[in-house]
Amino acid sequence: MAQIPAAGTDSDFYSATAKVEPRAVKGVFRTVKWWAMAVLMAWWHLAPFVRWDRGPGAPDQAILADIAGRRGYFFSIEIWPQEVYYVTGLLMIAAIGLFLMSALAGRVWCGFLCWQTVYTDLFVAVERLFIGDRNRRIALNRRPWDAGKLARKAAVNLVWLAISAACGISFVLYFDDAFKLLGEIFSGTAGAATYTAIFIAGGGCYLLAGFAREQVCIYMCPYSRFQAAMFDEHSLIISYEEWRGEPRGSARKGQSFDGRGHCVDCRMCVVACPTGIDIRNGSQLACIGCGLCIDACAPIMDRFGLPRGLIRYDSTANIEARGRGEAAGFRVVRPRTLVYAGVLALVGGVMAWSLAFRTTTEVNILHERSPLFSQMKDGSIRNGYTYKVLNMIRRDRTFALAVAGIDGARLEVFGGNDGRLDVAADSVGTFRVYVSVPAESLGSKSTALSFTLTDTADGRVVDTRGLFAAPER
Repeated sequence: MAQIPAAGTDSDFYSATAKVEPRAVKGVFRTVKWWAMAVLMAWWHLAPFVRWDRGPGAPDQAILADIAGRRGYFFSIEIWPQEVYYVTGLLMIAAIGLFLMSALAGRVWCGFLCWQTVYTDLFVAVERLFIGDRNRRIALNRRPWDAGKLARKAAVNLVWLAISAACGISFVLYFDDAFKLLGEIFSGTAGAATYTAIFIAGGGCYLLAGFAREQVCIYMCPYSRFQAAMFDEHSLIISYEEWRGEPRGSARKGQSFDGRGHCVDCRMCVVACPTGIDIRNGSQLACIGCGLCIDACAPIMDRFGLPRGLIRYDSTANIEARGRGEAAGFRVVRPRTLVYAGVLALVGGVMAWSLAFRTTTEVNILHERSPLFSQMKDGSIRNGYTYKVLNMIRRDRTFALAVAGIDGARLEVFGGNDGRLDVAADSVGTFRVYVSVPAESLGSKSTALSFTLTDTADGRVVDTRGLFAAPER
């Protein structure tokens, strides 16, 4: 990263940020990152093609956000627009889960699971394939444009564009039948909205992973700004054992390390960092917790016959304890982790209970407003209602509708048969309902009225309260 000029110099205070070109390393953390990338990419690109049998007439895509049908499907779970609170619950679980993950293991999400990190890793791997490792990429960037440079850069960008297009296509496949939509995309018969969504999602992938890279983590992502609020001295973070490494300095193999630190100032940890920071300067918001600096430092320690762990994935409390020669250990149970885990369990439990005992029938009543009431020839007062029944299971159902709460109330269903309502499977039935009440049964401007809906197949009842409007007396 660009350095801020020292005071008193003629340099501009704001200088251009130097492009970070991380060096390839091998080790435990790099291996974990490759596996995490493989799993996430496989999920992203293959999940839309997984099938799930929901019966005749229902989409058989396991994970689907059916915008046209106003449904959300996740295997056996079907979410209706009226159940948007489940989406709220999922967002809460995601947020609290991230807080708990951070309290325990620092920015493990950023380093291994974030899509920005995953795609940036993939894009850098493409650069290594066509150009080479860090030094060759830097040299190529500094070289004047010629046919060779143009060919290499074009090859890299073509592969980036292909990966970005695949990202955008996979995104839209979650919103329609994947097999059908994929054929339409490549045959040119998909809608304009589909191609626009692919362009936006794929274009974002191309720009952010190909060019913005670490700038997204440092300046655009809000998580880097408030992450420290979720850490404590027992959170696992990438740390440098200053007590062991300082004073640092260059060294030769076989040289004694008596009276000096173990850090040989090789800067391998810096050139391996995807955000270009020096972890030896302490914890920083630009550190994404990927652990590549640990992998870079380990073979250097081996070369000099020094113990590994000069840069380690550990808590501040443990590093300070080792500096004092005391035993160290990881504390999982502590106040903040208990709070996060408790809230997570509570929200998850509420959602699980709600899903297990969710109703299969919902009712909505809209009172006619113009006019609020009508007076009939026999002197009775009539109110009109729009009565909607949401049938959330995949079979046709018949309901019996009745009213109560006012003496002498009579129910009429326009187009119905003695209050019997037929509702098709997995749909909303809309009915025009009229309630007539003798004038002598009404004593005020409005009176509470109860609508009782009974499933004729299983006898389940849904009671809904309403109001009956009448003239003032």
